[in-house]
Amino acid sequence: METARILVVDEQVQFRAVIDSMLEKTEYSTVLSSGGQDAIAHIERDPPYDLVLSDLMMTGENGIGLLERIRQVQPDTPVVLVTAGPQVEEAVAAIGRGAYDYLLKPFEKDQLLVTVKRALDYRRLVQQNAMYRQDLEQLVSARTGMLHQAIVDLERSYDITLEALGDALDLKDAETEGHSKRVTAFTIALARGAGVPPQQIPVVARGAFLHDIGKMAIPDAILLKPSKLEADEQKVMREHCARGYQMLRKIPFLQEAAEIVYSHQEHYDGSGYPRGLKGEQIPLGARIFAVADTLDAITSDRPYRAGTSFSAARVEIKRCSGTQFDPKVVDVYLSLPDQLWEDLRKEITLHTKRFSPLHPEPPKDRPKLRNPFG
Repeated sequence: METARILVVDEQVQFRAVIDSMLEKTEYSTVLSSGGQDAIAHIERDPPYDLVLSDLMMTGENGIGLLERIRQVQPDTPVVLVTAGPQVEEAVAAIGRGAYDYLLKPFEKDQLLVTVKRALDYRRLVQQNAMYRQDLEQLVSARTGMLHQAIVDLERSYDITLEALGDALDLKDAETEGHSKRVTAFTIALARGAGVPPQQIPVVARGAFLHDIGKMAIPDAILLKPSKLEADEQKVMREHCARGYQMLRKIPFLQEAAEIVYSHQEHYDGSGYPRGLKGEQIPLGARIFAVADTLDAITSDRPYRAGTSFSAARVEIKRCSGTQFDPKVVDVYLSLPDQLWEDLRKEITLHTKRFSPLHPEPPKDRPKLRNPFG
């Protein structure tokens, strides 16, 4: 253990010498100071000190002023004030201002050594507590980082599973192959443009990607029917929203996304299904998805028709603002260039096997798409 350094402060040479002799032949190293200003110079010039023993009443900078200065520059250094009987009330008051203890003149050597030992033990305890807190904070920080990474990895594994489900649906319904990935990319772009908080973007993306998952429960005779559906068949087909919701809502990770799945066929004017929701009764993610879904449907080829241009889609979506679509979402869509949607479609078409709609960051070997949202 290092020798404790004690700063002894008193204007009287004799008293400094007395304290120095009392501490002689102990494990302490003393530095003698002639007054408050001189003591401050010592503290600033050759810190740190483990203990300060100071007379309370001194000319110039007294013991209280020295105490306040030490509290500023070395707050964990205990200060013991030495005083005569008439100043005992001031010494007691100084404890409330941060002094560790006080000694009344005259005092015995044993009394001094006991007080010094208690003060130094107190300082060691304070330092140990500070080190413990620092170590604990570092441990908590490290564990928090590990937990965060574990959550990220878990979410990533969930999303890989969800992508496999989406791919399975595309394989079942070849007519809409690639639709889930494209509409998810379009939805993400619109959500960012609409100012959706970054932490909510993955929720919206999952809802968009899984919007048709309920079709897994629709009989193939209806789902894959090449001709127009009869009224009763249309009724069964419309059940895919509720069925998708029932599939996802019990999974805590997907509860918010499930609401988008449930509402993705609702219309802003209340004419949609399955619940006839209207306006802001429809989750924002579903209102954003509705525009993205129509954009992809209009511009994609179908067996019974060829896809049209993005400019034609712009006209149709604008026409349905306020009826099928939320006007605010349409305004966001209209503010974005058609080139953005063309670039996204090309990106997914060229790299469909590597493109992850729930983590739409491109591989390092190819550049990022231009991002109009910064």
